[in-house]
Amino acid sequence: MADTPQPALTDTPVTTDLLIGVAELEPTDRGLQPHRLPASARRQSTDPQVAMVEAQPAGARVAVRTTATRIELDVLRTRPMYEGVAPRPDGVYDLVIDGELRDQVTSFGGDALVMDMATGTSRTEEGPVATIAFAGLPDRDKTVEIWLPHNELTRIVALRSDRPLSPVPRTRPRWVHHGSSVSHGSNATHPTGTWPVIAAHAADVDLHNLGLGGSALLDPFVARTIAGLEADIISVKFGINLVNADLMRRRALGPAVHGFLDTIRDAHPDTPLIVMSSVCCPIQESTPGPLAPDFSDGTMKFVATGDPAEVAAGKLTLEVVREELAAVVAQRAVDDPRLSYVDGLDLFGPADVGELPYADNLHPGAQAHRRIAERFVPTLRQVRDSIG
Repeated sequence: MADTPQPALTDTPVTTDLLIGVAELEPTDRGLQPHRLPASARRQSTDPQVAMVEAQPAGARVAVRTTATRIELDVLRTRPMYEGVAPRPDGVYDLVIDGELRDQVTSFGGDALVMDMATGTSRTEEGPVATIAFAGLPDRDKTVEIWLPHNELTRIVALRSDRPLSPVPRTRPRWVHHGSSVSHGSNATHPTGTWPVIAAHAADVDLHNLGLGGSALLDPFVARTIAGLEADIISVKFGINLVNADLMRRRALGPAVHGFLDTIRDAHPDTPLIVMSSVCCPIQESTPGPLAPDFSDGTMKFVATGDPAEVAAGKLTLEVVREELAAVVAQRAVDDPRLSYVDGLDLFGPADVGELPYADNLHPGAQAHRRIAERFVPTLRQVRDSIG
């Protein structure tokens, strides 16, 4: 039997109005690089970790209205890897049609960014462009979302379909969330399986994810980015990166949180604003950072290297950060009734870690992401309902 001929496909120019969760698209010699932080913010950071994670499209998706039955993306990924350690699983593209997950394609090809945690050096090994194809889509008008892998840099080379694509009207409340690698999606298995995406779907809100792995550090340029976004709900989650980076002492923490919130409030004076602390992480609950990688068993785990005796001198632990965050919110809430606090231990506490331990001592796995989301959803729904 002869092969069924494929329908003719037409290129659609890739522009920011076809993507959600992206600040801008940077032209490169090998496609368009989505950025979640605008250029003005990126210029204010020299940290290579920030540069890497903000370009990983956590929460970002191509979103179109179409009758197309076939859509293809040519993409070039950059897959982060660690010298001497087995690579993490390939990234995943999730196809969502009218809010329902319908298909998944594993990423392939592309470049490898090989990092040596012992020396702090890295190298890039180049690879080919890949075509991510979704066929057999329903032959009707529909909303199609292609969620990009949350943990791989992804350049978009081309977008094709057998029928026209148009932007999706955005009618749901917009939720802007900033947090650490847990919010970014570390150790979740696919992009719609991260806790913010699960929660957004359950609460029927439109997520803009600014989770930045290793980089929820009260940076002013992130606060200004949030201030510049359209938002009906805002949440910020702090703790683990402040501790494991050993970035500041207790004296600096409260004023830095106040400054971050002030920047947001200058632009969004009446928007519901949720301050969240970290979920349970046993190695950092009462032990300060810095954090260090441990490759002793052939996998990458993490250990806290600080001395608990140093807490009295001002070093941060998760217990200290939660106390400070709760105090800041309590002080501000007297004059800011739309400000609230969520304790991360209520989302995932010590008993949860005992039941669903972290494989690397630091990042929750797929089941934990779902549990965190389920426990946050009532808060998110209540806030959504309060805005009418």
